[in-house]
Amino acid sequence: MNYNKEIADKIALNLLEIKAIKLDAKNPFTWASGLRSPIYCDNRVALSFPEKRTFIKGQLTRVIKENYSDAEVIAGVATAGIPQGALVAEELGLPFVYIRSSAKAHGMTNKIEGKLNPSQKTVVIEDLVSTGKSSLLAVDAIRDSGADVLGMVAIFTYGLEIAQKNFTEKNCNLITLSDYDSMIAKAVSNKYVSDEDEKSLLEWRKDPKAWSDAVSDE
Repeated sequence: MNYNKEIADKIALNLLEIKAIKLDAKNPFTWASGLRSPIYCDNRVALSFPEKRTFIKGQLTRVIKENYSDAEVIAGVATAGIPQGALVAEELGLPFVYIRSSAKAHGMTNKIEGKLNPSQKTVVIEDLVSTGKSSLLAVDAIRDSGADVLGMVAIFTYGLEIAQKNFTEKNCNLITLSDYDSMIAKAVSNKYVSDEDEKSLLEWRKDPKAWSDAVSDE
């Protein structure tokens, strides 16, 4: 969900300006899953732009203060949620931990790095939500440790139906600073894409797999 439309629009435009979001319907990107997509989002790029980075940190912090004022710990999802989470934890003066995608194969074999106590109220920070699968594995790890997940705050979401379904099934509230609809609107109004590309981008969001299969067959 979007927390605030004005903020959602500004974040979307910021990410487009610094090319953290790349759009190319004619030469699709290939995701790690093998899915072909007209969009590629890497919000880590914002870390290299102090003004954008500070604005994102401020908005993540504001959302937490207004929605999860009783938070006791901030948790970042590896890898891209780690720097954003650490920045927010510092701003809030709260402890920080991060969640690995899988447990270490050596040493203490930790999946959660840092000190997280049972029953501690935790807010999870993520940079991007696609299907939500990897993000929710972090939620599972926190809950398995005995800590309490208040919710997740992310910079951007593609707004896929499968993600909404996954978060509902896990009973995890998700708040995002911006989303696909805001990004498309800003991409069109600022001439980052043509009308034809806009149509293709909207078709992709309806059914990413069907869009990917059609492109691969061309």
